[in-house]
Amino acid sequence: MAKITQKDINDAVWKACDTFRGSIDPSIYKDYVLTMLFLKYLSDVHDDKMESYLKKYNGDVERAKRAMQHERFIVPEHSHFKYLYEHRNESNIGEIIDIALADLVEVNREKLYSEDGAGVFQNISFNSSVLGEPKDKNHRLKNLLIDFNADKLDLRPSHLGGTDIIGGAYEFLIANFASDAGKKAGEFFTPSEVSSLLAKLTKSKGGSRICDPTCGSGSLLIKAGLEVGSDNFSLFGQEANGSTWALAVMNMFLHSFDNATIRWGDTIRNPKLKDGDALMKFDTVVANPPFSLDKWGADIAETDKYNRFWRGVPPKSKGDWAFISHMIETLNEHGKAGVVVPHGVLFRGASEGKIRKKVIEENLLEAVIGLPANLFFGTGIPAAIMIFNKAKISENVLFIDASKHYESAKNQNKLRESDIEHIVNTYRDFAAGKLQPGVVEDKYSYVATPEEIQENDFNLNIPRYVDTFEEEPEVDIAAVQKEIEKLEDELKTVQAEMDKYLKQLNVI
Repeated sequence: MAKITQKDINDAVWKACDTFRGSIDPSIYKDYVLTMLFLKYLSDVHDDKMESYLKKYNGDVERAKRAMQHERFIVPEHSHFKYLYEHRNESNIGEIIDIALADLVEVNREKLYSEDGAGVFQNISFNSSVLGEPKDKNHRLKNLLIDFNADKLDLRPSHLGGTDIIGGAYEFLIANFASDAGKKAGEFFTPSEVSSLLAKLTKSKGGSRICDPTCGSGSLLIKAGLEVGSDNFSLFGQEANGSTWALAVMNMFLHSFDNATIRWGDTIRNPKLKDGDALMKFDTVVANPPFSLDKWGADIAETDKYNRFWRGVPPKSKGDWAFISHMIETLNEHGKAGVVVPHGVLFRGASEGKIRKKVIEENLLEAVIGLPANLFFGTGIPAAIMIFNKAKISENVLFIDASKHYESAKNQNKLRESDIEHIVNTYRDFAAGKLQPGVVEDKYSYVATPEEIQENDFNLNIPRYVDTFEEEPEVDIAAVQKEIEKLEDELKTVQAEMDKYLKQLNVI
């Protein structure tokens, strides 16, 4: 039997979305499809393992069942996908699925419960009215089960043509849901190219603790881990939205990062990643926080017991520097942070300007990278990446204007591999001490000294450092006049022809 490929699974799971497409918002139905993919995967892995144990123990079912109790996940019979498929025509199929998921979580408490006792599926119900009236809901769930029972969705490891195909299918779905979900997509997904860029810019060494304090569905965190190049790293994340937290938890398991720690809660108001009573420290922190979030938690900042806002309290209506402050305070003595920000973070004044000034004076800021517009789901505004490094080797700061380097797509611009390499290579040369102050590459990159930044009142607006001005070409007035006269003569000829035809038609 031919191995199932990444494309086979991607096509099959995307087809399964037809059950909901056009009748339910993608930001809602994504949770149902991704949950079913997770359940189908656990069920198929269970079957694969059971089959191997039966072979090993010469068909001894009881012995095989005992061995199964020590596998990654325990799958009760009524929580198995086959059981649900066999009951697809039941009038209470939504309730049957909910019970199956609840019991699956219960027997895998250590993996599928948060530290606060929240089950990973508690924010989703297959018996919910959001799926329509009972008749419509049952029809949709039946079709969903049929789609996931397709031959191309045999997810047993022994039938797959690669080790990370399931994780790849999950990422494929999340990316496509983000494309369909519009503005809401930014809440759970960072475009793959931006995640890759940020992961490469903050590339972690073996043994690193890597964190994303606003991890969404976990894709950026996974990219940062894979960039290490070995299995010797640990992943930590926190996400405020319960449904998105569940996606991140499932995403980690589907990528075989079983030891990842993903917490549910508001990172600013209630940070969950701690060592005792103190914030946990990390080698690498990456994030794409919500842009200029209002009501971010300014009311608790003055009395923050973790003292994250000692440089200043950001304005109530713009939480960008709140997330940056948190990230910096969670770096260890040689840690590095990379964060996606709106450009206002680079130049806004008042309390933000004071925080920015202190961070620069501490020599934490290493690079400012301007990205093209329309890269992110839900907003067309251009963003920037800021790199903070507690182990900088100089006092200078690298500025890159990559805003003109991208591939223009129908709905969204994309960074090409060459664009990412250009940015990363420039940054790595700077971080290695190879670039001197001044222009590095015309209209692209510049190394600024602390004195220059101070002269600019600590304003980091990229055009202040990278000169992108394009001179207008000289105009040949005589040639332009000749072209105008030529066009006027042609116009007279055309007008005369039109008059002739109009006379023939007795219009004039």
